[in-house]
Amino acid sequence: MLTWTMLLFPLLGAVAGVLAGLLGIGGGLVLVTALVWLLPLYGVPQDAAMHTALATALASIILTGLSSARAHHRRGSVLWRTVAWMVPGVMLGGWIGSWLAVLLDGDVLRYCVIAYCGVVGTQLLLSRTPPPGGDAVVPTGIGLSGAGVGIGALSSIVGIGGGGMTVPLLVWRGVSPVRAVGTSSACGVFVALAAAAGYALQAPADVLPGVSWGYVYLPGAIGIALASVLAAPYGTRLAHAISGAALKRVFAVFLYCIGASLLFL
Repeated sequence: MLTWTMLLFPLLGAVAGVLAGLLGIGGGLVLVTALVWLLPLYGVPQDAAMHTALATALASIILTGLSSARAHHRRGSVLWRTVAWMVPGVMLGGWIGSWLAVLLDGDVLRYCVIAYCGVVGTQLLLSRTPPPGGDAVVPTGIGLSGAGVGIGALSSIVGIGGGGMTVPLLVWRGVSPVRAVGTSSACGVFVALAAAAGYALQAPADVLPGVSWGYVYLPGAIGIALASVLAAPYGTRLAHAISGAALKRVFAVFLYCIGASLLFL
């Protein structure tokens, strides 16, 4: 009866992959919204659906982010020195955020995602596009590590790779939008690793039926990840073909649409 729904996981993965390359995220917000509706069909308890959607989305982002980061690296748009400074913070934050999310009610997590979408979307629309020359800017320093803790924690709670915060931060520091997207994709891999591990290891015992690891529903995570790896390079091509200002508007509209959809869950 549920065989046809198995096709939805790769379909969601393809959408997530394109968004990972285009916007510097793993499509986590789309995945979370879709999975909250889909997972109860597989026996996931309704009161665990939000946590499971977040954990499964984050687990799939690991491979999605790797594919996106590789595609951006080949085009020279990943600032690896910046990534190195951010990684310790985002991994610590990702673990802390997953610990907190396990303690929170599902509805609280849902409204956290909605609020996040609205705040970041508005920030992107109001922020100014950096002047030409941003390609030469490579932010470093302990401040990025500290910011990474907050980015990792909030990303874990809302089920994303952190692009909605990393991209605006780097753009504010003077990085061109397309390089901010590429760098965010690389950082998102480490956010997802720490956060998904936290959701898996800190979940209550036997919280999910079937094949799962803590709150991570493995068939969903694997099906999404495999398709997203193939789709991410197409999003990267789009990101390099769109102007920085247009890319920010696309990102903002995307966030508003996802936030609105979650109001009807």
